[in-house]
Amino acid sequence: MAVKRTKTSRAGRRVLVAGAGLATIGALVAAMPAGASQDDVRADGASYSTNGKGWGRMVDVQLLSFNDLHGNLEPPAGSSGQVTRTNPDGTTTKIDAGGVEYLATHLRQAREGNRYSITAAAGDLIGASPLLSGLFHDEPTIGALNKLDLDVTSVGNHEFDEGARELARMQDGGCHPTAGCFVQGKKFKGADFPYLAANVTNEKTGKPLLDPYFIWEKDGVKIGFIGVTLEGTPNVVTAEGVKGLKFGDEVETINKYTKVLERKGVKSIVALVHEGGMPASASYNYNCDGDGDGSGEGVSGAIVDIAKNVSPQVDALVTGHTHQAYVCSIPDPAGKPRLVTSASSFGKLYTDTTLTYDRRTKDIVRTAVASANHVVTRDVPKAPDLTKLIADWQALAAPVANRPQGYIAADINGRGSTAYEKPLGDLIADAQLEGLAPADKGGAQIALMNPGGIRSDLVFKASGAEGDGVVTYGESFTVQPFTNMMNVVDLSGANLITALKQQVSGSNQSSIKILQISKGLTYTLDMTKTGADRVVDGSVKLNGTAIDPAKTYRVAMNEFLAGGGDGFAALATGTNKLVGASDLDVFNAYLAANSSAAKPLAVPAADRITVVQ
Repeated sequence: MAVKRTKTSRAGRRVLVAGAGLATIGALVAAMPAGASQDDVRADGASYSTNGKGWGRMVDVQLLSFNDLHGNLEPPAGSSGQVTRTNPDGTTTKIDAGGVEYLATHLRQAREGNRYSITAAAGDLIGASPLLSGLFHDEPTIGALNKLDLDVTSVGNHEFDEGARELARMQDGGCHPTAGCFVQGKKFKGADFPYLAANVTNEKTGKPLLDPYFIWEKDGVKIGFIGVTLEGTPNVVTAEGVKGLKFGDEVETINKYTKVLERKGVKSIVALVHEGGMPASASYNYNCDGDGDGSGEGVSGAIVDIAKNVSPQVDALVTGHTHQAYVCSIPDPAGKPRLVTSASSFGKLYTDTTLTYDRRTKDIVRTAVASANHVVTRDVPKAPDLTKLIADWQALAAPVANRPQGYIAADINGRGSTAYEKPLGDLIADAQLEGLAPADKGGAQIALMNPGGIRSDLVFKASGAEGDGVVTYGESFTVQPFTNMMNVVDLSGANLITALKQQVSGSNQSSIKILQISKGLTYTLDMTKTGADRVVDGSVKLNGTAIDPAKTYRVAMNEFLAGGGDGFAALATGTNKLVGASDLDVFNAYLAANSSAAKPLAVPAADRITVVQ
C-alpha cells in the first residue's frame, strides 16, 4: 500500500500523492506568461524554465540520502567522527565530520535552489545509539530526523533491537511502555516520515510489518520508494527482537513491489536497501567507476549481487549496513549501468544525487543521473533548532551521562581499529572474563566478544568537563549500548574450535567476523589459506595448553552470541547456562576496579591472535 499523506515541510513544500496526468506534456510548449517565474507550474504539471526552453519536459529531482546514523546526534568522537579524503597528489587527509546540528545545515544548504528535493535514508537510523539517544529509547533521534525533513527511510536490522512493537512506537508515537514519557506533559509523537519494511512480514499472516513502499509526488512528478532490510537480519539481531517475523529475499521483494508501483503508474523507482558493499578504498571520494565502463568493479559484497538482479525498472539503489562510502555504477540485469550509493555512517556524509525525470515517459533518464558524497563538515553554522533539541536531552541525561567510570592513558580503539584483533576488543573481553570468572558468577575460563558489538573507541581527550583520560558513563555506553545480558555456558573444546573457524567460513567467509578474545586464549589465523583452514589446527591454546576437543570449558559471552548470532552456530550449543549482569555493567565494573587517575589503563597490546598475511 502507498503511504497516502500530505506533509508540509521545508519552505512550504507540499508532498502529495495525487496529481495531473502527464502523457501529453512533451507536445505542449508555450511562451512564458506575463509575470510568471521559474517556480510557476501549469495545470498540466509542466514547469517553466528560465534557460530559454520555456515549458520543459525534463525535470531535475534532487535526492539527498544518508544511512546508519545510529542515533549519533552529537559529533562522534575520535576515529568514529572522521572520514578519509584522497587528495589530488594521492595523499590522504582525515576530516572531522558528523553531528546532526551540522548535518541539518548541510542538507538545508544543499536544498537551496532545488524546487524538487527528496531526502531519503537506508536504515539503522536508530539502535546501537550513544547514550544521549539510547537512554531515551531513541526518541531524541526520531525528533531530530523530523527536523531534518526526512521524507522516507527503509528499516535496518538495528531498528529491530527492541522488537517490532517498539519499532511501531517509533513510527506511530506514544510513551514507552515501561519508562513512560521522558518529557513531562509531552507525549512522543513518532516519526513524520514513513518507515518502509517491504521484506519484513508477520509469520502468521504474511502481511508486511510496515508499509512496503512510498510514493513521493510534486507537481505531477512521481517517484516511488521501496524499502527493505537485509534478509539475514535474524542473524545479527537478538532472537527476541525478530520474534514472529519473517525476512524475505531482497531482490524478490523489490521486484515484486516494482510491479505494484508500475501498475499504479509510477515508473521512476528508487530502492532503499539496508545491505551494502565494500569499496576498494576507504576514501569517501574514491572513484569506484574509474575506468568509466559502469562495471562497478570498485565495490564488492552482498550489494553487488542484489544490484545485478533487481529489476531494470528500478533507477537507483540507496544502500547501507556496511558503514562504507561509495557512489558506484553496477549493471542491472539488462546490462545498463545503474547508480548504487552509500554515505558511510553516523551522519558523517550525505549523498547528493540528481535524477533527471522525463515528464513524457514518467521515468528517470539514467544517462543524466549524477551523484556524489559530501562531507558533513563542522565548519558551518550549527542549526539552532537541532542545537536546542540536543541541549534539552543533554539536560535530562546529564546526571547519568557525566558520571566517571574509569581512566585511560591513551585512545583505546575499537570501531576505529582496522586490525582483526582490536585493543578495545581485548579490554572488553578481559572485563567479561574478570566479571564472570568467580564461581558464583559463572566460573568463566574464556570470554568472547563479537566485533560488531563494539560501537566506538574510548577517546583520551575529554568530551566535556570531565578531564582528559576520564571515561564517563556516557562514553562507556556509546561503546556498549545494547545492554545485552552476559551468559556463561559449558562449551566443548571441539565446539569452541568450530566457533573460531566459523569466523572465516560459512556465512562469514565473505565478510569475516573475528571474535575478540580474553587473555590466555591464543591461536594463529593464516590468511593465506581459505575458509575454516585459516584457523590453524592445533594452534588454539588456553594459557599455553592446547584446547582439548573432548574437554568442557566455561565460556562467557553476551546473549546475542550465546544465541548463535553473527553466524556462530557452534556457540548456541552451550549448556548449563548462567545469566549474569549486562555487558555494560560488567564493563563499567572492570573500569572502576582496574583504573584510577593515578594508574589509568594502558592500551592493550592486541597480541593474542597471530595473523599470517
